[in-house]
Amino acid sequence: MRNQAAVLLLLCAVVAPALAQEVPQRMYKCVDARGKTYYTQVPPPECLGRDTQELNKSGTLIRKNPAVIRLSPAQEQAREAERKKKIEDEERSKEDRRKNLALLNTYSSEKDVEDARKRALTEAQVAIEDAERAIAGAVKRRQELEARAREIDIRENLLKSAEKRIEGKVEELKAVESRIGPAAQKR
Repeated sequence: MRNQAAVLLLLCAVVAPALAQEVPQRMYKCVDARGKTYYTQVPPPECLGRDTQELNKSGTLIRKNPAVIRLSPAQEQAREAERKKKIEDEERSKEDRRKNLALLNTYSSEKDVEDARKRALTEAQVAIEDAERAIAGAVKRRQELEARAREIDIRENLLKSAEKRIEGKVEELKAVESRIGPAAQKR
């Protein structure tokens, strides 16, 4: 028991200083306007707006942070459009993955997928044939209605012509009556 307590005490004595000297996980390296190089845990104010490098605790480069450059409105719009396109592409990709997973979860084999495809194609073909029959029926009905409309136009023209002839005859009769009327009254 004493040996365990001694080992535990020794372990605490070794680990405590290591914990007290917490090594930073990341370091920043940058060169200011005068060419002076800085290595710090936080990017120094002298390097604001300048290229910086992020290093891990062993000094290996993790990432380069380029200097912030002001963009023109056109460049900002182009960057925003590119960002939106990237988001749309990612969403489209997610949707494709979701659909593929749904297919994989719905059908257990390639044969099931092919059978479902054939059923869907057959249903689509039947729907197309029904639509074509409906269109053919509508075209036939339209032709019948157009023929009927032509017949009605012909009849209307004949009626108008007959009305004009009748009006002409009525005028002739009135003229004859106006000539005969005074002669008939004299007798």
